[in-house]
Amino acid sequence: MNKDKIAVLYRKYNLTKDDVFKHQHYLIITRQGIDKIQAVEQISVNYEVVRCEPEFCVFKATAQKDDKRIETFGSALKGQGFKDGSTNSWYVAEMAEKRAMSRAVLKMTGFYELGVFGEDESEDFKKK
Repeated sequence: MNKDKIAVLYRKYNLTKDDVFKHQHYLIITRQGIDKIQAVEQISVNYEVVRCEPEFCVFKATAQKDDKRIETFGSALKGQGFKDGSTNSWYVAEMAEKRAMSRAVLKMTGFYELGVFGEDESEDFKKK
C-alpha cells in the first residue's frame, strides 16, 4: 500500500475520516466515499444483469469516463449468515449492484491497484 499515493487521492476526492477506515490489512472506503469519488470524476456506470435468482445475483458494471472504460462484476449470495453466503440480506440484486459499482469506481480511479476496497464488497469489510 503506497501511503503517499493514497494521501494524494484522499485529498483529491475530499475524503474525510468518515469516508475511510482501516480493516485488518486493507483500507476501506465507505459507500459515501465511493459516491463522492464517482461525483468528482463524473464516472458513468451502466449495469447488465448476468444472473439473478432469489438467493444469488451477478451484475456486470461498465464504467466510463471520457475514453477510459472498464468492466467488472459484483455478486451476492444469500446465506443464513456471513459464513455460508456473502450477505444475510434478501436484497441480493441490490448488493450485487453496489459491489459492482464500488469495484468499477475504485478501479477507474486507481484505488484498487493500491489495495483499497469498498465496504460493500464484502460483509467482512463493514465498519465495526
